[in-house]
Amino acid sequence: MSDSLASGAWDAARYQDKHSFVWRYGADLLELLAAQPGERILDLGCGTGQLTAEIARSGARVTGLDYSADMLADARKNFPGLTFVSGDASAFDFSEQFDAVFSNAVLHWVKNADGAAASIARALRPGGRFVAEFGGQGNIATVQAALRAVLGPGADAQSPWYYPSIGEYSAVLERHGLEVRNASLFDRPTPLEGENGLDQWLRMFGQTYLGKLSPEQGDGMVRQLEELLRPAFYSNGVWTVDYRRLRVVAIRTS
Repeated sequence: MSDSLASGAWDAARYQDKHSFVWRYGADLLELLAAQPGERILDLGCGTGQLTAEIARSGARVTGLDYSADMLADARKNFPGLTFVSGDASAFDFSEQFDAVFSNAVLHWVKNADGAAASIARALRPGGRFVAEFGGQGNIATVQAALRAVLGPGADAQSPWYYPSIGEYSAVLERHGLEVRNASLFDRPTPLEGENGLDQWLRMFGQTYLGKLSPEQGDGMVRQLEELLRPAFYSNGVWTVDYRRLRVVAIRTS
C-alpha cells in the first residue's frame, strides 16, 4: 500500500473481510475523478483492487500500483483482466504518463510526502489531474491519545501515519508543480464492522505498535485501548472511529 510498511506486511484477507469501508467510502471520490473512456489512470495504493475495477468500468485504461505483495496477489485474483504492478508510493516511475492519478486512503501511510508528490508529478502529463483522499490533520486524534496513555511519550515516535493540514499538503504539492484546485478537510466518523470492530481495526492498522510485542502482550495492549476508547467510540454494539479526511484535487502545470 505504501512505503510506510517496508515489509509489505498487510493482511489482505483481513482487509477485504473486515475493512471494506476503506474502498466503499471511495465511491464518491470516483465521481470527483470522473474517469473518461480511453484515459490512462493510475490507482496509487490500489490494495485489493476494488476501486481499480470501478475506474476500469468507465472505459479508462487503469493500472493499479501497490507495495504489498499480498494485496497485489488478491487484486490479481479478484480482477484478472486488469493490470497491477508493484511499486513504492514515494518513489515510482512509468515510461508513459497518465491522464490522472487517483489515490484513496493511502497517502497518510507515506511519510515521505515530497517523494510521493514528485513521483505523482512525473507520472502525470501536463494538465493531468491528481485526485486523492486520505487522513488529514486531527484524524484518529482520540486513538492517538489512547496510544500515548498506554505507551507513554514514545508513542508518537512509533506512529506510522502522516496527517497534514490543507496548508501543509498544498505546499508539498506546489513544490512539485502540482497546482491545487480544490482541497477540503472534514470529519467522517466511521463505523467499524462487527462487535469486535476496534480489535480488528487495531490488528489491521496498528501493526507498527503490535508487531513488536508477543501475542500475549499485544492482546493486553488491545484490551487496554478498548477500555480507554469504549466511552467515546462504542454505542449500541458498534465501534465508531474519529476519522478526519483530507480531499484534494490538483493539476500538473506544464
